[in-house]
Amino acid sequence: MGIGAVSDELLGTFVPIAVYWLYSGLYVALDGVGRLDGYRLHTREEAATKNVVSKVAVVRGVLVQQAFQVAVSLTLFAVIGDESGAGQKQPPALVIVLQFIAAMVVMDTWQYFMHRYMHINKFLYKHIHSKHHTLVVPYSFGALYNHPIEGLILDTIGGALSFLVTGMTPRTSIFFFSFATIKTVDDHCGLWLPGNILQALFSNNSAYHDIHHQLYGNKYNFSQPFFVMWDKILGTYMPYSIEQRKGGGVESRPAKLD
Repeated sequence: MGIGAVSDELLGTFVPIAVYWLYSGLYVALDGVGRLDGYRLHTREEAATKNVVSKVAVVRGVLVQQAFQVAVSLTLFAVIGDESGAGQKQPPALVIVLQFIAAMVVMDTWQYFMHRYMHINKFLYKHIHSKHHTLVVPYSFGALYNHPIEGLILDTIGGALSFLVTGMTPRTSIFFFSFATIKTVDDHCGLWLPGNILQALFSNNSAYHDIHHQLYGNKYNFSQPFFVMWDKILGTYMPYSIEQRKGGGVESRPAKLD
């Protein structure tokens, strides 16, 4: 089953990748709007001096991760696919909603514990996870800039588990993984925009994740990409407030920890 001549499996593999570049491209366009500098969580000078990796290298790194993602996705669909070619029938809308919520919880749970372990284990942090943290000032298309092993473990395997555990159809996966992609890009956008519905609805947002990318927040705010429940349950949540920055703009300022 598919849309037109393209199968749901192919759409579920490639649409989220297209969404990644289109949505991050929107933020790249917004970055050129000077009037939005008042909503940046870091100044342009900070972005230029604190990030130690070039944007060309970031694009290249993301493309490598997405190549792994495509390979795993196509392999997974080939293994579980229906040889009859009839495809899976879509369940009722309520079931799809419940699958979405369950998939969000599964993905958050997997990524929290894997992400946190990559910080605790000094070898994994030094040789793998630190690559993502070369972006001290996050930006949209750097959301998936990781070591390929991290991308495989956190994002690709986490996505596969969300898909398999919830039993969603390939067609549902198109929408779920596109939404997860939009959320991840938004969390790394580096802007605190009024009217951004994702930042309003989710406590796990660009300001929350910016805390984690700073040296003082390196051991906090591990949750991604949806909720903050595991951080709050396990005591790794760093509270913060959005404050006006001296000289213009805003910043996510951590509250004092007990």
